[in-house]
Amino acid sequence: MTRNANAYDPTGEWYSVRLLYPLYTALGREFVIDLTACSDLEGGADPASQKSIETVRKWFQDIDQRIQVYQLRQFLQMTSLTSEEGLATWLQHHLRKPKRTDSDRDKIDFLLVQLFAHCAPPRLEDSDVTLAYVGQILGPVIGNVEMTLPESLKPLEQFTESSNSCQSLNELLSSGTLEQERKLKASVREKYFEPIAMVAFARFNFLLRRVFFRLMHQDLNAILDGLRDLELQGVSTLDCRSAQFAGDEQIGRLRMICQSWKVMFHAEYSSGQPLKMLVDLRKVVEAALGHSGKSTEQATPGAKAMAAAAGAQSAAGHSPVAEFKVVSAPPDADVESPDNPV
Repeated sequence: MTRNANAYDPTGEWYSVRLLYPLYTALGREFVIDLTACSDLEGGADPASQKSIETVRKWFQDIDQRIQVYQLRQFLQMTSLTSEEGLATWLQHHLRKPKRTDSDRDKIDFLLVQLFAHCAPPRLEDSDVTLAYVGQILGPVIGNVEMTLPESLKPLEQFTESSNSCQSLNELLSSGTLEQERKLKASVREKYFEPIAMVAFARFNFLLRRVFFRLMHQDLNAILDGLRDLELQGVSTLDCRSAQFAGDEQIGRLRMICQSWKVMFHAEYSSGQPLKMLVDLRKVVEAALGHSGKSTEQATPGAKAMAAAAGAQSAAGHSPVAEFKVVSAPPDADVESPDNPV
């Protein structure tokens, strides 16, 4: 990352769009977006004429308006096409726009944490994720960072502490932290694009992702261990209507669903429908264990060990999950915030 968003070199524009074009076309195929091919880029002319550059700018402007934020998140979480240079170039592409929309801001928000997560060392401790360190990593792309946190952004520290204290995914989603952070991001308006603000939000998102990852796996492991204990007691079905399943769901099927969720939740935190189902299913299993004289705290020591391992793995940065967003949730179910987490 050597190109600075504040030192834009017009001669590098053609290189950047050539790098981004295959990423945009791959995203279009992934979400069945009807993208008209850009003949100037398809032909690979190099160097490009000014006329070609103007045509390409118009093509990207049109496509950016059609790509939704959730599609960008999901694509970057699942694709193997992106690199540090690709992420930095995509981020610069949105930062350089003379007029940025809320959608551009949310895409920038996600790209910032994706880039930081990509560049951060694998065994980075939470205590090392300081504003100065995040600024050091992102500075070459977003510009020089003045390391004085404005008063308007200091609530982010409280939000981080609040999320760290949560003991379950339900507690995190019910805490209001995600909504408060989203409102704060909207309230700062254009000041969001100041380097220190982008660094502060990226840091919050990255740390929250780790919390979300730990709690999500803790819930899944608690459910799986609870289902095992219920099965050992001779229970074969559960009334899961409160979790939007059937009134007589087979425990074996619930186990398969939970295993699939471990793959499905390859994304940033969200309050999408599948995530709510996960939270509600844990409540069902806890209630069933309670009726049998056990609780998940008593009956699932394996869950605690697995959750601790998941938390340690997340803290060490070993998780292959780039962000947390329920990838199968429809767009209107995604009430995502920044992106960190993840």
